[in-house]
Amino acid sequence: MRTETDSLGDVNVPENALYGAQTQRAIQNFPVSGRGLPQRFIVALLLVKRAAARSNQQLGLLERDVAQAIDDSVTDLLSRPDLMSHFPVDIYQTGSGTSTNMNANEVLAHLASERLGQAIHPNDHINLGQSSNDVIPTALHVSAALMLREELLPALEDFVSVCETKADSLKATIKTGRTHLMDAMPVTMSDTVKAWASQMRANQERLLVIAPALQAVVQGGTAVGTGVNTHVQFSGHFVAALSHVTGFEFTVAEDRFAGMSAQDTVVALSGHLRTCAVSLIKIANDLRWMNSGPLAGLGEIGLEALQPGSSIMPGKVNPVIPESAAMAGTQVIGFDTAIALAGQSGNFELNVMLPLMAANVLESMQLLTNSMRLLAHRAIASFTVNESRLEEALSRNPILATALNPIVGYEKAAEIAKQAYAEGRPILDVALDATDLSKAELQALLDPVKLARPHDDEAGKTE
Repeated sequence: MRTETDSLGDVNVPENALYGAQTQRAIQNFPVSGRGLPQRFIVALLLVKRAAARSNQQLGLLERDVAQAIDDSVTDLLSRPDLMSHFPVDIYQTGSGTSTNMNANEVLAHLASERLGQAIHPNDHINLGQSSNDVIPTALHVSAALMLREELLPALEDFVSVCETKADSLKATIKTGRTHLMDAMPVTMSDTVKAWASQMRANQERLLVIAPALQAVVQGGTAVGTGVNTHVQFSGHFVAALSHVTGFEFTVAEDRFAGMSAQDTVVALSGHLRTCAVSLIKIANDLRWMNSGPLAGLGEIGLEALQPGSSIMPGKVNPVIPESAAMAGTQVIGFDTAIALAGQSGNFELNVMLPLMAANVLESMQLLTNSMRLLAHRAIASFTVNESRLEEALSRNPILATALNPIVGYEKAAEIAKQAYAEGRPILDVALDATDLSKAELQALLDPVKLARPHDDEAGKTE
């Protein structure tokens, strides 16, 4: 152990730790979950420190060699496989995230001091012109914005692409539609899969709309939003430097008071993630239902067999990827509830549940990113269609009597459907007995392909 000192006195710190006294106090004060903030957040926090150091050097507030030592220390940290071992502070800490901000300040001060051969102070140099109250909200926006651009949006695009490709291969496949889980009029398998693509495309568009707000940051507001103890031009220099180091355009928040006292943008982002999760669960459950059986269920498709499904029933194979995706989506919905409640904790000039919001929103994005890629490639792209099962169900579907409504009327069509149900006969056979229509006429009226694409002929004439 070595002795470190802060404003409260001496603290014993592990000899090889890069952090200092305030981090050690936080380790002792918050033994809550054993989980630190996500790596994505820590990386964003370090990029914020890099941009701040560069900005302060440009403004003449930090000597060039000091700013360079801080910059190089960030590079060093980001390249370390053991990066996260130096950021051990629990998620459930002080609500401003001050402990995590000081953790970063102390680690960078330690490394920069070694590099430069002179004392670099965590507050006076690393945290110059900053406060935890603007650093942590900024790091929250930066981490979420980068994860959105680099991981979640590409995963959504990939999901849509996989669905569209699969749909193109299924245009000729007709299946029984279902409403209320009951037999309904025919649809193409292509239309079912294209609907999944459309759901996720809509989620992608919603997230793109919120991206600019996420890329607006409050850095420069310092303690309460006024910008006390920072240079009047710091914010402008900071967003320019941050844009340079990330490759994405960041802007100064229009109202730093609102951006620090509330976290409405993150709450809105989480709401969009919840919607994405709902879509994911819906699609996962469609796959599970269509795959159910294979003998006693619908058995319309066969999902890729990935692992044995039972420790007691030999030969059983379960829809493990859709189940995993459904659980991940359910957790995202839970995280969203926590984020919404945390968003209410903007007491006057500061939200005091920032670490919780950061951890939950980033984990939500990670769960969705990974689950969408798995569902796309290990379930949707690879499922096979049981054509004979689809054809059998279609041929015996009494709901096809709906096509007779314009010819024989609703009441007569209902009688035909009920008789077909009761006798277990194909609808065509019952309709032959119950109407004056010929077999050829009925075959044309009850053709599942035409019923699944009722307007194809009209569309061709219009063109």
